Amino acid sequence: MLTRAECLEKYGSDYFIEKEVEAGRLFKVGKGIYSEKKRIPEIAFFVYKYPNAVLTMESAFYFYGLTDSIPDKCDLATTRDAAKIKDDRVKQYFVPDDFFVLGIETADYKGFKIRIYSMERMLIELMRYKSKLPFDYYKEIVLNYRKILPKLDIQKIQNFALVAPKSNKVLETLQMEVF
Repeated sequence: MLTRAECLEKYGSDYFIEKEVEAGRLFKVGKGIYSEKKRIPEIAFFVYKYPNAVLTMESAFYFYGLTDSIPDKCDLATTRDAAKIKDDRVKQYFVPDDFFVLGIETADYKGFKIRIYSMERMLIELMRYKSKLPFDYYKEIVLNYRKILPKLDIQKIQNFALVAPKSNKVLETLQMEVF
């Protein structure tokens, strides 16, 4: 994907950008965002459009194969001082700055690089938002986490849990339901 500024650098002017679009070699996928591919996955588009955000919650659980429920919206985490994302297709989670940076990884999603929280971090998010998720959905993900627990870094999970808001509750829930 390319921004308008990158397209101007590559093609020289708005006129030549428009000519590339008309010729079918460049596609406008959003306001000021272009792609050389005709189809762009929505998740890749949002992660590109909001480069300081991180894929989280239902979108991340689906990405990792922990659920087969396709999310209605793209879930993105941002710092608390970030601007509100005004797009009905995005659900934004505001996270404290010191906790926001923990567990961010880069993954490949259909040929596009995306920022996403690690599986260990997502387990902490699952515990934090337990009461806000449908019970069956929550149980499905917990059961899938139990299956892959030997592959996860337990020390990372504990470190994330200690820094998480309401860490005592998170640690207690982890102990009772996952470990």
